[in-house]
Amino acid sequence: MDRRSYLKSAGATGAALAAAGCLGGGGGQETIQIGSDIPYRPFEYETTEGELVGFDVDIAEAVFAEELGYDYEFVNNSFDTIIPSLNNENFRVIMSAMTINDERAEQVDFSDPYFTAYQTIVVREDSDISSTEDMRGVRVGVQKGTTGAAAAQSLKEDLDGELEINEYDQIPDAFSALLNNQVVAVINDNTVSAEFVNGEGEGQVRFVEGEGAAAEEGENAPPYLTLTVENYGIAFRQDDDEFREEVNGALAAIREDGTYDEIYSEYFAG
Repeated sequence: MDRRSYLKSAGATGAALAAAGCLGGGGGQETIQIGSDIPYRPFEYETTEGELVGFDVDIAEAVFAEELGYDYEFVNNSFDTIIPSLNNENFRVIMSAMTINDERAEQVDFSDPYFTAYQTIVVREDSDISSTEDMRGVRVGVQKGTTGAAAAQSLKEDLDGELEINEYDQIPDAFSALLNNQVVAVINDNTVSAEFVNGEGEGQVRFVEGEGAAAEEGENAPPYLTLTVENYGIAFRQDDDEFREEVNGALAAIREDGTYDEIYSEYFAG
């Protein structure tokens, strides 16, 4: 049986499913609703045929279905309201390339980390920007409510306020603004930006190169400037400890048996 299904929005469906008992804990009979901001390629996005695919989607299949025996479905929710939607019980967990940080940890509990990412800067191919100092006085695009937006704010402080920030509901809108010369750069997670650099934007945009946070922390730094080092986690309501421990056990299991590496290699080179 295909356990994967996809609801277009949280809306009334979350409330209806909660009333039907689908949000309760225990056993393999329930359907686990997973809040996610879609599209965010390569983590969660729709194919031209309307199928939901991506790294997070495959990890969810391995964790919730194969390891824990649950049915599950993704519920689309804008990222800037996704934590309140979780706490309003519109879905059971968040799985949306969400970085673990202290501010969010005051509102939700996180699983063990399952992915490491970096905030990076993408500019047009003909841009003369080669460092963060070159960003002084320019306009950048970010997605609302993300750590990319937070990284842009931090950079603005470093530049004595000399940075303009345009916030977009979804990251493809920020990339479109870059191609249309409405912003000079986009600050966003490296793997998602790489999809754009090597896909729709190929030959038109590039990463700003250089060392940064990853090199400073002794990480295996990518060949482009990194503003932050971040870990993604699955988010839970703070009263859902038993289920969170179940999921942590499943995450450990897929790492140990090689499933995680197989999924990783499907979406990310190297």
